Amino acid sequence: MTLLEIRDIHTYYGNIHALHGISLNVEMGEIVTLIGGNGAGKSTTLNTICGITPARHGTVLLDDIDITRVPPHKIVKRGITQSPEGRRIFARLTVRENLDMGAYTQKDRTKIQESMEQVFETFPRLKEREKQPGGTLSGGEQQMLAIGRAMMARPRILLLDEPSMGLAPLLVQEIYAIIERLNQQGTTILLVEQNAQMALSICHRGYVLQAGSIVLSGSGHELLADAMVRKAYLGEN
Repeated sequence: MTLLEIRDIHTYYGNIHALHGISLNVEMGEIVTLIGGNGAGKSTTLNTICGITPARHGTVLLDDIDITRVPPHKIVKRGITQSPEGRRIFARLTVRENLDMGAYTQKDRTKIQESMEQVFETFPRLKEREKQPGGTLSGGEQQMLAIGRAMMARPRILLLDEPSMGLAPLLVQEIYAIIERLNQQGTTILLVEQNAQMALSICHRGYVLQAGSIVLSGSGHELLADAMVRKAYLGEN
């Protein structure tokens, strides 16, 4: 069942044409990844889905309902949340306060507490540091906090933007193990990454973006075996 679909999306920054007619879909229960170099349009795609950078042309559908012109806060209420590139946690707020901010659309205190307990179960280190300011956490812990904050809204689909950025290899492996576990627990994930090897190794399907256009798509295994992908994104000659 298709949960999220974008059709012929054109997004601009002023006069700069950033996305050139992108179309893709995410089925319920999948991990789908977008890979590509800097400036390819990966983050813009996520921001268009979230309504942060609305599409000038094209359609974004959630459960076959058009959300292209829905404001970002209402898109969160409909079940799409994002862990942004660079984490963007609230450095002066505690871990618990950061997580509470992620639940701002939720009104049921029982469900909020359930979400908090789920986040602490998924990220035990956040529980240990729940009274610490977010800015005092390590890079890996801040990434956990950013994902946890997005999970507090109880999303149907979670958008992850460069979750491995700036992390040591062991932490990257830990974050990706957590992403797989979240998916196994029922969260659909759209993942943007420059670490193509890691992203393609866990995804069900992937898309390759170049200069604002999709140039290739397939299963994770198919893209890992593709000669162009191996040369351009996996560093092979």
